[in-house]
Amino acid sequence: MTPVHTADAPAPAGHYSQAMVHGGLVYVAGQLPIDPGDRDAPPGTIPEQTERALANVAAILRAAGSDLSQLLSVTVYVTDIEHWPAVNEAYTRVLGDHRPARAVVPVKTLHHGYAIEIQAIAAVRAAP
Repeated sequence: MTPVHTADAPAPAGHYSQAMVHGGLVYVAGQLPIDPGDRDAPPGTIPEQTERALANVAAILRAAGSDLSQLLSVTVYVTDIEHWPAVNEAYTRVLGDHRPARAVVPVKTLHHGYAIEIQAIAAVRAAP
């Protein structure tokens, strides 16, 4: 098992790694829409939060030798299921035609007042 860390995504605030690589897979820890360059930036709209959380996932995947096109499974936690149409629209904009397996889990609250958190599993790209 290999832990992954990149300064291009928020540093873990607890006892966990941004991701772990094992058996050709990357397991990305849940990513809040925190801007790694400005942790105090306001959360933004739900589409902005979705895109930021996916950007954090993408940065971690790059550091692990993968990318968004290698996503196998995504779990999206949202604080209000009414956000789902806007989340799905932003998610589609970012991922394009790629359609990994996905689950949407409504939750009561998330840290720091954010409305979304995204956890993912992806394949590591094969070496050229």
